[in-house]
Amino acid sequence: MLTADFDYHLPPELIASEPQADRAASRMMVVRRDTGLIEHRQFAELPSFAREGDLFVFNDTRVVPARFFSPDGRREVLRLEAITPLKWRCMIRPGRKFRLGDEITIGESTGHVIEVLENGERIIEWQQPVDEDRHGHLALPHYMNREDRPEDRERYQTVYAKHSGSIAAPTAGLHFTPEVMAKLPHAFVTLHVGVGTFQPVKAEKVEEHVMHSERYTVPETTAAAVAQAKRVIAVGTTASRTLESVAQKHGRVIAETGETNIFIYPGYQFKAVNALLTNFHLPKSSLIMLVSALAGTDLIRQAYDEAVRERYRFFSYGDCMLIV
Repeated sequence: MLTADFDYHLPPELIASEPQADRAASRMMVVRRDTGLIEHRQFAELPSFAREGDLFVFNDTRVVPARFFSPDGRREVLRLEAITPLKWRCMIRPGRKFRLGDEITIGESTGHVIEVLENGERIIEWQQPVDEDRHGHLALPHYMNREDRPEDRERYQTVYAKHSGSIAAPTAGLHFTPEVMAKLPHAFVTLHVGVGTFQPVKAEKVEEHVMHSERYTVPETTAAAVAQAKRVIAVGTTASRTLESVAQKHGRVIAETGETNIFIYPGYQFKAVNALLTNFHLPKSSLIMLVSALAGTDLIRQAYDEAVRERYRFFSYGDCMLIV
């Protein structure tokens, strides 16, 4: 299976770099797998698609300000993981400025590179904790083509975000308001979204791609709710990957904390997820491969072509798709 099969042409002006004022004002494309029918609706209509026995599963991770700069702005640190409050696993730029033993200052904190990993990441140890709220920035996706602003701290965050740890938002959840959620039976999982989630697949053959690992938790209450549900609707690909990771391992969804690098692409048989609400994804990304696995490559290609013709808004701050 070729990665190029998941490419498509997207006019740059359809990339949503700014959010809409009203979270629930997005458009919603509905893709029906049984008939191949594609409908154009509004996200606010989502509760009308719920039926008895449904369970919507949300990812309640919270995005943290994980991007930091030296005082002169010439050196950048993207924290991938806080191993401890004083020891971080990071991506850095430029690499030549971060050799073993090199010093970096962020605000009042000074750190040193204590390890250079084979994949180019660095382990940095700080002499005192970094003031993240003051000096941290949100790592907005590169396709927004802008720096983060104070208002993104609230808007690039779901209204139900709870557990801190993500670099990027679980973007399907950005559409929800408390009012919409109150109309839907729901439960939560937590998967901390890593930097690799939105990156294009670089391998020529899909099967050769290696996914990054992400930490997840499925609570007891969610596992019980999934067991009782007639239909499980995952809100976003990250919720899907969490549920499918656990179900693939155990044959069903159980309460568990762990790490997953599950890679879902066409040919995969879903074991827990019956339907999916998701945003429109980057060409040649693992995420467009996941939705193609659920709905079929031809139907997703048709849906994306239609989304471009109908001028849908794409990516993190864009419109959404309901696959049923």
